[in-house]
Amino acid sequence: MAPSAPRLIVPIDLKKKPWEQKLPLHNRWHPQIPPVAEVMAGEYFRVEMVDANGGNIKDDNSSLDVKLIDSSSFHFLSGPIRVLDVDGVPAKPGDLFAVEICNLGPLPGDEWGYTATLDRENGGGFLTDHFPCATKAIWYFEGIYAYSPHIPGVRFPGLTHPGVIGTAPSMELLNIWNERERQLEENGLKTLKLCEVLHSRPLANLPSTKGCHLGKIQQGTPEWERIAREAARTTPGRENGGNCDIKNLSRGSKIYLPVFLDGANLSTGDMHFSQGDGEVSFCGAIEMNGFLELKCEIIRGGMKKYLTPMGPTPLHVNPIFEIGPVEPRFSEWLVFEGISVDESGRQHYLDTSVAYKRAVLNAIDYLSKFGYSKEQMYLLLSCCPCEGRISGIVDSPNAVATLAIPTAIFDQDIRPKTKVPVGPRLVRKPDVLRCTYDGNLPTTKNPASIM
Repeated sequence: MAPSAPRLIVPIDLKKKPWEQKLPLHNRWHPQIPPVAEVMAGEYFRVEMVDANGGNIKDDNSSLDVKLIDSSSFHFLSGPIRVLDVDGVPAKPGDLFAVEICNLGPLPGDEWGYTATLDRENGGGFLTDHFPCATKAIWYFEGIYAYSPHIPGVRFPGLTHPGVIGTAPSMELLNIWNERERQLEENGLKTLKLCEVLHSRPLANLPSTKGCHLGKIQQGTPEWERIAREAARTTPGRENGGNCDIKNLSRGSKIYLPVFLDGANLSTGDMHFSQGDGEVSFCGAIEMNGFLELKCEIIRGGMKKYLTPMGPTPLHVNPIFEIGPVEPRFSEWLVFEGISVDESGRQHYLDTSVAYKRAVLNAIDYLSKFGYSKEQMYLLLSCCPCEGRISGIVDSPNAVATLAIPTAIFDQDIRPKTKVPVGPRLVRKPDVLRCTYDGNLPTTKNPASIM
């Protein structure tokens, strides 16, 4: 007998706001956000979700919606979902929770997405000191392929995946997060030399009632006020999984998540049609409304058996990810190298962030010679299936990072050659949608580059 269709446990109505849904969404991590649904181990179930910005970015010809976006309201997550074993006993702290991605994709009838960079005054991205303006590119889907009228001459298959998937923290773990991130935000700018090279701010997104949504907990109540002041933002990945942005986490993949409280309380969202390694423009995958079809199992006592704490408590663990067999197949790549020397020529010691920044800048400058704006290539490298690597981490003083770009995604030959072709076919218009930058922070320039 054929297996039954997956049970829809979290439906989405795209005509409603995230907090107006039948099962209201949430955008914080906290152990007291109540579950909205329950599943049994081995059950096949479906979760629908809105895009990371909750429907605020539109399919139109303006990037003003990106410039004005409320960055305190990222990642509207579907869940939490309470998980029981076949005997009705919930997952317990110390268990390992295995989630298999059986199927996923855009919501039917909503086959489009967007890639964007935030304004520098609103958080920016990896290269915000070079690209301070809010920008946007719209993408349309043709089966497994994506194309954009704002980045012409490019088409590629998407490796669809959830950007955020994780379990709820215990109160003890939540307190660990808040304390270490508060120390970084309060003291890091003065102590970390890397802050002089990477300009995305703030250094950490601390708990805030602004833009906070807690699912079923009614806003304005004393309970909501208390939890909102404690609840962790979903921006970074942490011990519970969360915003890991692993682009290969597609069909057939498995995620082994630690369990920190009864029921595990799984939440997921931030669906991506495609993403490049690093998601460098920050809002930088092809963001979309989508669905996941999942199966799960509970490995009793699995944290102690399989996860080694890397810190002062048994809670300092990280998930394990098993990548599935489905991915785009490319045979030819152009690879750009970066070393840990910044744009001013200053040497850094084995710093992979500086090296990767330089690799991305090298790729953007190179590709802009083929009729593209640098803003187009910044967005493209954030969302196309490019591969980032740490190639060297032991040869002092330089870390070496690389960025590999599949050449087949372009409709022209982008390899170096003795005679560079010229002509109207290389002029790529229209450009990405772009706002002005109205702040007063300086833009980083490469003094040796030829504009």
